[in-house]
Amino acid sequence: MLMAIIKKELLQLWRDPRLLALMIVMPLVLLILFGVALKLEPDNVRMAYYDQDRSIFALNIRTHLWSEGYFDLYEVDSKQQITEEIRSGRAKAGLWIPETFTAELIENEQPHVTIFVDGTMPSLTTAMKYNSDSTTDSEVTHDMYFQEPDETPVVIAEDPFILDVEVLFNPGEKETWFFLPGVIGVLIMQVALILTGISVVREREKRTLEQLLVTPVSKISFVMGKVLPYVVIALLDFYFILAAGWLLFDLPQPSSHFLLFLLALVFVAVMIALGLLISLLAKTQQQAMFIAIFIIVPSILLSGFIFPLEAIPGSVRPLSYCIPFTYFVEVIRGLLIKHTLWQDLMIDYLALMGFAVLFVGLSIIKFKRTL
Repeated sequence: MLMAIIKKELLQLWRDPRLLALMIVMPLVLLILFGVALKLEPDNVRMAYYDQDRSIFALNIRTHLWSEGYFDLYEVDSKQQITEEIRSGRAKAGLWIPETFTAELIENEQPHVTIFVDGTMPSLTTAMKYNSDSTTDSEVTHDMYFQEPDETPVVIAEDPFILDVEVLFNPGEKETWFFLPGVIGVLIMQVALILTGISVVREREKRTLEQLLVTPVSKISFVMGKVLPYVVIALLDFYFILAAGWLLFDLPQPSSHFLLFLLALVFVAVMIALGLLISLLAKTQQQAMFIAIFIIVPSILLSGFIFPLEAIPGSVRPLSYCIPFTYFVEVIRGLLIKHTLWQDLMIDYLALMGFAVLFVGLSIIKFKRTL
């Protein structure tokens, strides 16, 4: 009897080729992502710089930062613009060299050079601070000591200039500020995909789908009727989790509660629509669960939630921008931590809205009124 049950289970599995394909493909894809595509140390981190001194010594600092290959420098027009570039996400770091740099250097007064780093991702912040220390290497500073041969010798400081590192937006480098906004999205994605991912499949397996098909319901009514209840549930879940984060972990308040609600609404709509599409594509609840997991895990790995987007190789990075969760992470960190301006987040909102329209449209097309 035991062997008969085992044989039955193996036959059922063998007759479900989609599930077999997922069991083989998903581990392989995740192995490749972990082994090849992901690394903790990024390259070519964008750095905005404002050089008021424009001397050969300031150029030496900039050239060394650029030649190390870690920072990708570009010029801005003011010190304030450096902060705005980092706030908007166009840069992750900044460099400011004051106009008195050379004058103080000649007088051996140890001028200050400031490096600004984005504190919303502490692991990247630590890496940027470590790599920026190279500006005080002997290769940079050996020509910056001034001593007149005919004058009385004076005591010269060990370092010709002082490097100040200023962490923006998360000066305490709190890990919870980095992780929890993304965790909220992960939980909503999990709830939405699993709840809706099995909705149509469950109807099919319980044979209640036939009763729906004989009613005069249209495709649009069927899809929207499946989507809207779960949108409300997931929205309530979003604010419940967020309130817990505010209460238990002292998460910062958003720059705009309206923009936060709009983000929640659009992201929830995207995930519910995607879950419904999964439900229409899958034939069994097992298939739906595997597809949902196959979407959730790469979303976590490639979205910038854990690993910086700058650390993802250029050949793989385009996949990150095909994942809705990438835009959610960018927006929610911008609203809660950076207080990013609306115009800098507009592209992310439009991308999420585009995903919602796409998934709802595909669900309407995929829905068939015949079994």
